[in-house]
Amino acid sequence: MAEIRQVQITFDCAEPERLARFWCEVLGYTVVPPEGYGSWDDFNRERFPDGDGAWCSASDPTGAGPRLFFQRVPESKAVKNRVHLDVRVGTGLTGEERLAALEAECARLIPLGATRQRLLYDGTDSCVVMQDIEGNEFCLD
Repeated sequence: MAEIRQVQITFDCAEPERLARFWCEVLGYTVVPPEGYGSWDDFNRERFPDGDGAWCSASDPTGAGPRLFFQRVPESKAVKNRVHLDVRVGTGLTGEERLAALEAECARLIPLGATRQRLLYDGTDSCVVMQDIEGNEFCLD
């Protein structure tokens, strides 16, 4: 059996670079163009001169987190995600302390274009369900 060394998470989307930059702000990632190119725009113009293709990626500068890859698709998002990201901002916290950390992160992300959907809170554990700028669900956990 092959050993898995890396995981990439791919997003189908309408605006790859815009969505990549949103997630860079959320996670502290950076947009890294393909090797040999100054930008993803340069790469996309060369690969797709008719303008049909567009890709972008976001990478963890520490190398610890997975690469996020964004690819333009013609269809829009229609239903709830089957897979979503959990942005772990409350790890090790409980109760009101955890809730405060999640609320602070939620307040930071809303001006970036994120949308708050709902709070799940049972008095001890909590999670804030959010959507990114293209409507993809994610959780502040």
